[in-house]
Amino acid sequence: MPQTNQLAQDFVRFAVDSGVIRFGHFVTKAGRESPYFFNAGLFDDGAKLGRLVGFYADALLASGVEFDMLFGPAYKGIGLAAALAVELARRGRNVPFAYNRKEAKDHGEGGTLVGAPVRGRVVIVDDVISAGTAIGESVRLLRAANAEPAAVLIALDRQEKAAIDGHTLELSAVQHVQRSHGLPVVSIANLDALLDMLASARDNELAGWLPQVRAYRARYGVDAAAG
Repeated sequence: MPQTNQLAQDFVRFAVDSGVIRFGHFVTKAGRESPYFFNAGLFDDGAKLGRLVGFYADALLASGVEFDMLFGPAYKGIGLAAALAVELARRGRNVPFAYNRKEAKDHGEGGTLVGAPVRGRVVIVDDVISAGTAIGESVRLLRAANAEPAAVLIALDRQEKAAIDGHTLELSAVQHVQRSHGLPVVSIANLDALLDMLASARDNELAGWLPQVRAYRARYGVDAAAG
């Protein structure tokens, strides 16, 4: 469920201007040489984070997904879920949020879940899906608490074949999560939106990356209908 509209274009432009999407020569976790890199950790000040969660809120509300609360997987998802809850409350939709610890706490209230009691329909909020490991763990935690995972909300879908446990799949990581857990994945934007932005770029240096990103998409990309 990518936002293939002005929202997606505005987001990739914001990510490029913020240095969160960078162009060059990078090696991905799968060992692939990529001409671009997305690092959501670089949304690293109040202004950028505030605008980022505005995009998250727009994408979530436009998706039509029904939800009762937010959940942020450790670690990047924690700040995203918290900030998104603030943004939704600002818009008049006040919902609780929770997150998990990497290691169970053995004192105080104990356990791995922190924040509001986990219940109802829960949206899992993260930056990207690489192999789906964090999402799978979140789904297990939520279902063990008798909550219902309703959707996964991410910033960017790279639309490339997933590499999981040393095996390359014909599905993307997003499609793998959708198929494995039966959950919709809502992305603010995807690689196609980035390609559209490069194709219309007036900056010659930026537009110059279009052939390389297209070649990467042709080599590693997935069929959007495969999920």
